[in-house]
Amino acid sequence: MDVFRLLALLTLLSLALSGCSSGADDRKEQSVAVIAENLQREADRTETQAIGTARAAQSAELYPESNGRVLKVLFQAGDYVRKGQTLLQIDSRQERLAVEAARVQVREANQLLGRYRRIEDTGAISESQIEAGETALASAQVALKQAEASLADRTVRAPFSGHIGLTEIDPGDRVTTSTPIARLDQRSTLYVDFSAPEEVFGQLRVGQNVRAVPFSDTKRGVEARILATDSRASENGRDFIVRAVIPNSDDSLRPGMSFRVTFQGPGTIRPMVPEEAILWGSDGSYLFVLNDGTARRVPVTIVSRRDGYAFVSGKLSESDRVIVKGVQKLRDGQKIRLVQASERAPQKVRIQPAGSANEG
Repeated sequence: MDVFRLLALLTLLSLALSGCSSGADDRKEQSVAVIAENLQREADRTETQAIGTARAAQSAELYPESNGRVLKVLFQAGDYVRKGQTLLQIDSRQERLAVEAARVQVREANQLLGRYRRIEDTGAISESQIEAGETALASAQVALKQAEASLADRTVRAPFSGHIGLTEIDPGDRVTTSTPIARLDQRSTLYVDFSAPEEVFGQLRVGQNVRAVPFSDTKRGVEARILATDSRASENGRDFIVRAVIPNSDDSLRPGMSFRVTFQGPGTIRPMVPEEAILWGSDGSYLFVLNDGTARRVPVTIVSRRDGYAFVSGKLSESDRVIVKGVQKLRDGQKIRLVQASERAPQKVRIQPAGSANEG
């Protein structure tokens, strides 16, 4: 009796195990519902940032042309001065006397030459005497011009229109040709010079627009136009200087201010997939594509991101369809059932560096 009971129990156990195996096989072959979309390809625009410094379109450090004692300072810091406007006067008594003396010499030489020419036809004077009189007049005229130039050097004038800065000169001070007076800036237009890495040299062109954000007002962005690039790259830094021009008609910016300059390059054409399609495993990131009714696992590397999409590199073809929904239930070779084909178009927004926002 015990033998028959044992055989019966073994039979029941065998049937139970067979049923479990059959159910597991059924579940293994069961397809998973997924949503897929066509693989998108687009230029992965690269964004480069640099720090630039502003300078005035015209700028000059003013110095006197001669030594002497200051009589008048005719400006205040911050004034807008016109071209040719008098800024500083230096004692010029000796120079004025020199001009008067030179004028007397010119007048005498001119009178002497006039007398010579009035009697030239009489034969009372030689040709050489007339030539000497002409030479004397020309020499006196040159001496007068030199005296007038020395007198003009005693007055400092604005070489162009602009805003003048601080000065440490007061009436009574003695100055020399090496004494700085003040800086004059024409700042209605500013130049922003910044260093760009040599790998983007081919992406920057004269006339191209870049975005400049002043550190003094980070909420404000200014469109700057590239004016020129330096004639060579730095051997040490492997970069080159780019000059951009920005308008400053409202006079809200100043020379010497720092700017964050941003510009985008065309980048490389890459596959672009929704971030939700990317999974992470012990060996890195991957996604699934349709493969004759099954899911094929494709390892990928994220290059950059664009608002819900990721630019990737991997073994993907233009005809691939990427699975974007239901990926958590998939494994390589899993049978799938396509329930919807999404045709979302990628959005054109700023690229962000690849990070860990979707990792894990």
